[in-house]
Amino acid sequence: MTRIMPEIPPVSHTARPRLGFLGVGWIGRHRMNAILKTDKVDIVAIADPSLETAAEAGRSAPDAKLVSTLDELLDMELDGVVIATPSALHAEQSIRALERGAAVFCQKPLGRTAEEVKAVVAAARRADRLLGVDLSYRFTEGMRRIREVVRSGELGHIYAVDLTFHNAYGPDKPWFYDPVLSGGGCVMDLGVHLVDLALWTLDYPLVSDVSGKLFAGGEPLGGRADRVEDYAVATADLATGTTMRLACSWRLQAGCDAMISATFYGTDGGVALRNVDGSFYDFIAERYRSTARETLATPPDDWGGRAAADWAERLAAGERFDPEAERLVDVACVLDRIYQR
Repeated sequence: MTRIMPEIPPVSHTARPRLGFLGVGWIGRHRMNAILKTDKVDIVAIADPSLETAAEAGRSAPDAKLVSTLDELLDMELDGVVIATPSALHAEQSIRALERGAAVFCQKPLGRTAEEVKAVVAAARRADRLLGVDLSYRFTEGMRRIREVVRSGELGHIYAVDLTFHNAYGPDKPWFYDPVLSGGGCVMDLGVHLVDLALWTLDYPLVSDVSGKLFAGGEPLGGRADRVEDYAVATADLATGTTMRLACSWRLQAGCDAMISATFYGTDGGVALRNVDGSFYDFIAERYRSTARETLATPPDDWGGRAAADWAERLAAGERFDPEAERLVDVACVLDRIYQR
């Protein structure tokens, strides 16, 4: 059956794009405040199932209309929508917004599977609208410096990448633990950031082979469809000869809040991003030469909202579909292969 596409309105020619926010819990409000600081857009509508939550967010944008649904947002003919809802809704809501002519900035994961991600990217391409995803660790000063060093070729051939994200806690919302609603456990929640960082830094080489082991409650997950993993290890071999190793978890007995790192080893040196004293927010970046090390970046670094602010500034500058969004599919395909989908 042929799908009839709605007519996509032209991009607004107003100096300041009009944005709506769908989902304004903690992370939605944080991204809202980061976007407001750019002073490049106007927030004209806020939607959340909880009117109390919407009203609290509305204090930051007092001129915004408070509504309850995505349809009510889209009826306002917005230039862009920021989506911070449960993962199961991301792909469908993003596509609906794009088909109504709105650019989209969505929380990760953009979709629970590579097919969902492909569908959203295809919708953005058809609509010629800017698509952004909150892969926020790219925007740390440390990763920016690391990528510069790796891309310069100064480290020689990068032959190994070690990626770690262990979290002493687990998500506090029940839907995270439902495979249908979440699409997966700690790999989908935390591993997506690490896989994205590695492929983004290495300029998206072909991934030739992926293997992984998933655990729940200390036991192999196997083929169980009623649980998600809380510990995972995976290996990906890249066509460049690089081996990428990933380990991530929820509720690990780690002795600290979190253990987060991304290390790139080359024939002529190495670079690493790692969190400081178990922090979720403070990172140091270092360059290694044999037994010597050089500091590339240190805290403080207010990076959490930079991905959202960057999208808002690009939208205000009139940017449309960016083919770089196709790379979101590459990351999703690696996750699919870890899950053996």
